[in-house]
Amino acid sequence: MRAAFRWLLNPIADFLSRLGVRPNTVTMIGLIGTIASAALIATGHLTWAGLVLLLMGPVDALDGALARLRNEASDWGAFVDSVTDRYSELFIFGGFILYYLLNPDPIGIVLAYLSAAGSILTSYVKARADAQKLDANVGVLTRVERYLVLIPGLIFNLPLVTLALVAILANFTALQRIARARSDALRRKIQTQE
Repeated sequence: MRAAFRWLLNPIADFLSRLGVRPNTVTMIGLIGTIASAALIATGHLTWAGLVLLLMGPVDALDGALARLRNEASDWGAFVDSVTDRYSELFIFGGFILYYLLNPDPIGIVLAYLSAAGSILTSYVKARADAQKLDANVGVLTRVERYLVLIPGLIFNLPLVTLALVAILANFTALQRIARARSDALRRKIQTQE
């Protein structure tokens, strides 16, 4: 997605760079916007939450473009970006949980919890696989796809359908990644024995 929209992101990143904006500042702005979206979800303003999340999508991609443009790309910046991405998702699903606690719906609470679990596990499995130098680069519902499900689901006020899709597909993606990492580990073990 970032490569496809480079024509849009790079001029904006260039403008922000000339203003002296730092990449981590953009990352924090994205996090604050996501927290605002979560607050809107919790208070039942789902369409507005979706629109705010839609606006935050490009912001999420801008920090990396800005870091590359300013030659400030670093392991620390990538770490901060990754951690804030996890917090962002947890705030969003926390907003859903709060909404369904305030408007009692046990199914909504369970789906929001399963969505949060699947989203975090999808990212965690890949991070652990990368740390072990295993391939886990598969999955039907990575972070970008999760937002492509969440945003229209919020805008068109279909929260339960949206959460059901994320709950099922995010956990399936985590399992796909576990299976790929296991397969890669077995392949390497066989290669070392030959």
